[in-house]
Amino acid sequence: MTASSALLDTLRAIVGVPHVLDGGDLIAYEQDWRQRMRGKALAVVRPGSTDQVAAVVRACAAARAQGVTIVPQGGNTGLSVGSTPDTSGAQIVLSLQRMNAVRALDEDNLTLTAEAGCVLQTLQQRAEQAGLLFPLSLAAEGNCTIGGNLAANAGGTQVLRYGNARELCLGLEVVTPQGEIWQGLGGLRKDNTGYDLRDLYIGSEGTLGIITAATLKLYPRPAARLTAWAAVPSMEAAARLLALAHRYLGAGLTGFEVMGRGALALVVKHQPQLLVPFHADSETPWSVLLEQSDHESEAHARARLQSLLEAALDAGCATDAVVAESLTQAAQLWAVRESIPLAQASEGLNIKHDISLPVSRIPAFVAETGALLQREIAGVRLVTFGHLGDGNLHYNVQAPAGADAKAFLRDQEARVNTLVYDAVARHGGSISAEHGIGSLKREALEKYKSPVALALMRTLKRALDPHNLMNPGRILLP
Repeated sequence: MTASSALLDTLRAIVGVPHVLDGGDLIAYEQDWRQRMRGKALAVVRPGSTDQVAAVVRACAAARAQGVTIVPQGGNTGLSVGSTPDTSGAQIVLSLQRMNAVRALDEDNLTLTAEAGCVLQTLQQRAEQAGLLFPLSLAAEGNCTIGGNLAANAGGTQVLRYGNARELCLGLEVVTPQGEIWQGLGGLRKDNTGYDLRDLYIGSEGTLGIITAATLKLYPRPAARLTAWAAVPSMEAAARLLALAHRYLGAGLTGFEVMGRGALALVVKHQPQLLVPFHADSETPWSVLLEQSDHESEAHARARLQSLLEAALDAGCATDAVVAESLTQAAQLWAVRESIPLAQASEGLNIKHDISLPVSRIPAFVAETGALLQREIAGVRLVTFGHLGDGNLHYNVQAPAGADAKAFLRDQEARVNTLVYDAVARHGGSISAEHGIGSLKREALEKYKSPVALALMRTLKRALDPHNLMNPGRILLP
């Protein structure tokens, strides 16, 4: 019996024979969401409890001399190739999808405790059934899991009001690289008893341990939620509109999305059933989608929103605007925004950037970087959209119309990344806002992160995972 077959027998004894997959079509686990990489796993292991996760980790740690390592995986919806195996055939993909129970919902404490494999949309619905709100919201919410959301510190469309996944988490349960279980699920909003281990694991992309459960913040549901779409003449105007929205709506401003004309053109092309407001107007280079929540009444909310839009039109921040008259219309407007990544994928492989900048620097960045790219690569198409309210842009670059998208990605990605990331650095930004580093951005992190920060991160990795068992090759270069 080989060492690998002995390990697989041990894993089958832990989780059950049906839950160790070492043959057949494993593409759902071995290929990343963007289809940038296809790896080869020794096996996919699907534990059903935290105790089973810990036992699996201990078994793999015992087999590390054979080169066995662990790749934790949730919904496999990441965009930085951070949760798929390499091509060695020696990695165990530890899928948490079976661990999908909501363990508790405490209405008085406004918390929900769920296992890592819970799909985000399921948690949203569970909170809604209790008359409450779990505000984390992103395009992949029907597939992504809360464990992955926390491992990558996901953002989404309501960060402006509620914060990233980190701000929505009060506690974690984690299996360490030694196979021990840290129980930190208390739903406390104040706990000043030493180092904050929760924040250490959130955003670590499975490199320090495996998140198996989390206690999450809930909020009262607002009495009214209104959605408006505005045509704006420039990115400078969009930034001024954001400042006006803060002034008129205050904490009621829950979402503020910006979309370039190029991004919406792809939606019109590939999702023609969706109605894109003002797109036929050639004088609309940018559009803004904003959401307002109000805890008083819809009439109160609508009056405040109307005042904002009138002020925006008077100030020249917007050239036209429409307010959704129903939840159905609001959903249709949001469907346009959420369809941009799908439309871009239909157009062909592209170069993605998930960057953050001070909001005040975004207009200059967009103008300077757009001009630079178009000067350096004739005909290149810029697909820019994202969460302007919190300074996060998805600044994507598409091949010229009619060009070979695969060849463009192969030949131009390194050059485009350098141009974009250098510009981000000049404007005081970050090369990753909410997608994480994974394996795609490791080299860039080495260039743009300070040496002191990188040294501290390596110290943490060596201290917590001295044998490099957990998701090796992600975030940090060896």
